[in-house]
Formats: sequence, structure tokens, C-alpha cells
Amino acid sequence: MILVISGPGGVGKGTIVSSLLDSDDQLWLSRSWTTRSRRPGEQGDAYHFVDRATFEAAVADGRFLEWVTFLDYLQGSPLPDPPPGHDAVFEIDVHGARQILERYPDAVSVFVDAPDRDHQRARLIGRGDEPDHVERRLAKADSEAALAVSLGSVVVINDSLERCVDEIRGFIASARRREQTTHG
Repeated sequence: MILVISGPGGVGKGTIVSSLLDSDDQLWLSRSWTTRSRRPGEQGDAYHFVDRATFEAAVADGRFLEWVTFLDYLQGSPLPDPPPGHDAVFEIDVHGARQILERYPDAVSVFVDAPDRDHQRARLIGRGDEPDHVERRLAKADSEAALAVSLGSVVVINDSLERCVDEIRGFIASARRREQTTHG
């Protein structure tokens, strides 16, 4: 199974994915590559941080499942290679989700959103995003939500981390049951 967690910046995707990974040893996280700098306080393994030339060379070599120019940097997901018996998890933006769904139409696609843009703004500021980036992200958020709906993604509002994670666990369990029925 492939699980795609997308959503605008500042809605808690990383926290949700960490919680899912901590509670389910069959999930394997595909670590995205990015050319942006680490944010203050951001874990060094949050992304595979590379320069633009290294990223572009990997694109030319066909090493990405999806990639996008986002704001002023490049970001993408390498081709998945989970260990046997593991399900791949992608924590990406909605444009990357579209690319993955084009290739894997049976992927479970969940779009996480904030309860409202004021909550999202507070989260972005709280994690140290620059004011101009906050406003640019907020300006894109509604169109990202509309795209997710058009892709058939399930929309989950992150107003309670525990409820949100439990809801996504339910989607994972359903997908695994479907796969067992299909593949015997």
C-alpha cells in the first residue's frame, strides 16, 4: 500500500506522520529531497537537504517519483524502495500527491488541513517561517484544498492530533484489508 499525506504548510503533516510511524512498524517513510535550507529547530533528517545542482542531476537520472518547484526551491520524492512487508508513506504537497496518484491510482490519499487559516498562520509563524513565506503559503492553501478534493483525496481537519491520527489509521486498516482480499 502507498499512503500519501498531503496538505498546505503548517497543518501538522510532519507531526501526524511521526505519530503514525511510531505506532505502526509496517510503515516506511519516503524521505523527500529539498533544496531549501533547514528551518530553525528542524530535524536534520526531516528531508534529504541538497543543493540545486545535485537535485537537478537526480531529476535528469529519473530518480524521482514526483518533484515540484515550490515557492523558491525544489522538492521531491525519490522512487520508493520500502523493505519487504512495509507500506510506503509520502508526506508531500498536493501537487506531488497528484503525480503519485497518476502512477499509483490505488494509493490512499489523505489531505490534512488546519481548522482555519488563522490556525495555519499561527503554526507557520510558530515554526519560524518568514512572514513573506507565511503569506504565500496561506494564499495557496485554498487552491491546494480544492485540488485535493478534485483528486479524490480524503480531507481530514487537524483540530485534534489524536483524532486525526486515529482517523488516518482507520484508512490504513481499510486499505490493508482491501489488499488482503485482492491479493489473497
